[in-house]
Amino acid sequence: MRGLFLLLSAVCCLSSAKAQSVSYTREDSLRVVELLEKGAKTPANEPLTIFYAKQLMNRPYVAHTLEIKDREEHLAINLQSLDCTTLVENCCALALTTSHGSKRWEDYLSWLRRLRYDNGKIDGYKSRNHYFSQWIQSGTKQGLVKEIVPPTNISVPMKLSLTYMSEHPQSYPLLKENMEERRLIAAMEKRASGATVRYIPKEKVGGSKKVLGSIKDGDIIAITTNKKGLDIAHVGFAVWGKDGKLHLLNASSIHKKVVLEPMTLYDYMQKHSTQTGIRVVRLQTN
Repeated sequence: MRGLFLLLSAVCCLSSAKAQSVSYTREDSLRVVELLEKGAKTPANEPLTIFYAKQLMNRPYVAHTLEIKDREEHLAINLQSLDCTTLVENCCALALTTSHGSKRWEDYLSWLRRLRYDNGKIDGYKSRNHYFSQWIQSGTKQGLVKEIVPPTNISVPMKLSLTYMSEHPQSYPLLKENMEERRLIAAMEKRASGATVRYIPKEKVGGSKKVLGSIKDGDIIAITTNKKGLDIAHVGFAVWGKDGKLHLLNASSIHKKVVLEPMTLYDYMQKHSTQTGIRVVRLQTN
């Protein structure tokens, strides 16, 4: 009976998804319905973001899963392979669906769209939140997330200057030969730049809960970078380990899958010379 319910739910989702310009596989639609069923029974003391990330453990890591040339921009669902951002997006969309008392595919799609696109509206390639600072800005305006600004004694300022995409069009299939899209992206970058944010330098990320107590299990960790024109190099979820230190649950390019990083976040960051620190963002669930 349960299998029949999941199948019927997924079938109902298919016609609805078509109307919303969504691409997905039948396997993914069934998986979402199954995950939402499980998520509804999650203990109240377990962060929903961590619950859903654990359900996706060992899924393959594939970089740039949304960068497909010659495709009209639409909501793409892919739980078979994930990059660091799509892991965070999908877990947050599932968590928001559950926290609002729903098990419906349509609601999951709505939350994912609101997270992924500027003000939740799909209007071409330029409307996607390509930079994670955009993702934070858009989510904050919609009341979906809140940045946990660290105390000034453990943080430093960073002024956003976003130019990486327009300066490296060869890294983005749609921008390689499309000058109009490059112009639109450059205009988007200009709008998203200028704000000053604060981050915790990586030298202080190894602190205990007493020092970093504002960070909770399930918070989004956005790793800042010193690469010119870029803001965030990697994202994942915060997990306080049994060793009393922060760890990262992420879609890992090193391990080639979704993992809870065995080394501490501090040790992980010391191995990456271009990583400078972390910003912390909390999903606003009920």
